[in-house]
Amino acid sequence: MSLPNVVNALTAEVQANRKSEYDLAPLFLNRWSLRSFTDQKVSDEDLYSLLEAAHWAPSSYNDQPWRFIVAKTEEQLAVFHSFLGDFNKLWATKAPVLLLVASDKQRANGDPNGAHAFDSGAAWGYLALQATIKGLVTHAIGGFDRQQARELLQVPDHLELHAVIAVGYQGEKSQLPEAIQEREVPSGRRSLREVVFEGKVSS
Repeated sequence: MSLPNVVNALTAEVQANRKSEYDLAPLFLNRWSLRSFTDQKVSDEDLYSLLEAAHWAPSSYNDQPWRFIVAKTEEQLAVFHSFLGDFNKLWATKAPVLLLVASDKQRANGDPNGAHAFDSGAAWGYLALQATIKGLVTHAIGGFDRQQARELLQVPDHLELHAVIAVGYQGEKSQLPEAIQEREVPSGRRSLREVVFEGKVSS
């Protein structure tokens, strides 16, 4: 999909499954978490465009606590596959790139950074939107063995592990296991009234 279309117009599958309550740029609705990937490789130029976008996210004191561990070779991907949960192995092993998102729990002076996870979530959001602009798809995975990942990737204790991000190009739904195919549609959202409170949280 071309850049102007994905930014300015809803895709057909999104239009059939999503509707915002208020005016919203189509880009935000066009981003959704797919599980079907093709075997098409992601160029370093496109991959690092996503990471560049993530790196421009806002952060407390501009600490930029996010860290990204990238797997894109067969050897690197095999290591990542080994610590994915069984359900996620059914589909995520098809993705040509996997990223492990971590964040530094400490500031440069050694003080604890209470905003590290919040800030790294913002970076992931930027990455996901840039992927959509580039015609790529992403899916954040929480189901993985964090201790095994830490040991295999030699991650120091001051970094907290958050999610594995699958990155690639959208494949056909029919390539997924049958039990997963019904999930391969853009999801809806709760009503804003359920998550937004003016003044105070109502009972």
